[in-house]
Amino acid sequence: MKFDNITINAQTHTTMAKRTIVTMPGDGIGKSVLEEAIRVLNAAGFEADYVKGDIGWDYWCKEGNPLPERTLQLLEKHKIGLFGAITSKPKDAAAAELTPALRDKGLVYSSPIVGLRQHFNLDICMRPCRTYQGNPLNFIRRGKENTIEEPEVDVVIFRQNTEGLYGGVEWSNPGQQVYDALMTHPKFVKNFGSTPKEEVSVSTRIFTKQATERILRAAFEHAKNYGYKSVTVCEKPNVIRETSGMMYKMAQQMQKNEYPEIELWNTNIDAQMMWLTKNPENYGVIVAGNMFGDIVSDGFAGLIGGLGFACSAQFNPESGIGVFEPTHGSAPKYADYPVSIVNPIAMIESACMMLDFIDEKAIATKIRKAVAEVIAEGKIRTYDMMKMSGHPDVVEKGAASTKEMADAIIARL
Repeated sequence: MKFDNITINAQTHTTMAKRTIVTMPGDGIGKSVLEEAIRVLNAAGFEADYVKGDIGWDYWCKEGNPLPERTLQLLEKHKIGLFGAITSKPKDAAAAELTPALRDKGLVYSSPIVGLRQHFNLDICMRPCRTYQGNPLNFIRRGKENTIEEPEVDVVIFRQNTEGLYGGVEWSNPGQQVYDALMTHPKFVKNFGSTPKEEVSVSTRIFTKQATERILRAAFEHAKNYGYKSVTVCEKPNVIRETSGMMYKMAQQMQKNEYPEIELWNTNIDAQMMWLTKNPENYGVIVAGNMFGDIVSDGFAGLIGGLGFACSAQFNPESGIGVFEPTHGSAPKYADYPVSIVNPIAMIESACMMLDFIDEKAIATKIRKAVAEVIAEGKIRTYDMMKMSGHPDVVEKGAASTKEMADAIIARL
């Protein structure tokens, strides 16, 4: 697998014999997959101290803050975090679950992982999606003369991680100053001017040139360093002209002036979701804003087996702070099963991305090789790999538990 280590250079100045890693299990299955990933790291010879960071739904309910200041201080000190998963709920549902003493105090839930990204400016998000040989969940298609083809997917999505629709600049029944500003736009007047202000909700999509330049450069550098022939800007500049249009225009200038050997492709997010199932092997590096990057990375993850195989890194190369997490959610319905059944590979792969970041590439390579061998052999498969529904009895029916999958990877090590 090809990995960009514009990221990794951020940590090479550190020569500690033993690192401290902040573990943030979060909610639901995050706790079980993170535990197994740490077992794999230990078995592979990675020596570290682990300190737990409080984050997630329990802390929202008990403290009114899903991202306590003490956790931010831990990351500020130790720089590197492994994150499991979180539970998020809509505004009203979240408020209803606060402890009674905290209700009606104006507290508003916001995603702690988004909070981490914005607090530490972890604006570069990298999500690799690669085919594992022998994975029964790999994408297949019908080829010429009714043949079955299994194209190899090797795509890395670079997602701008702090701006766009996830920037959190939103209003329901906007204040008069905001409403008056909106009324200066002729299209707002035409389409929404007759709507009562209290019936209007607004979410902004803000791009800045500085952050857009950073994510574009990360994508081009990755393509240059690891031999990808193209960078694809996946946005919607024909409709969202100011933000998507700015990103594509900046990419054109950057490609022409600095990366002429790399092809620049431009796809609309809706068309891209079609093309990724027609010719996914044609794509290499994809770069997008926050929402579209989230969408297209989940789309490609579906081609390599689903969210059980989807890992991610988010980092700031200047500060050296990085947080590494699977892209799946907390799956609370599975969290209380007597035996954990979820696939830990996405979390293990995220831990490998952490190893890349801190310049422990040899250990990362060893773990990835062990994962690949277990998948290729096919004797140990979690319920998703066996195409079962996620019921508590899948282990009795032959599926590997979360621990058994980790055990198999450790045995290969």
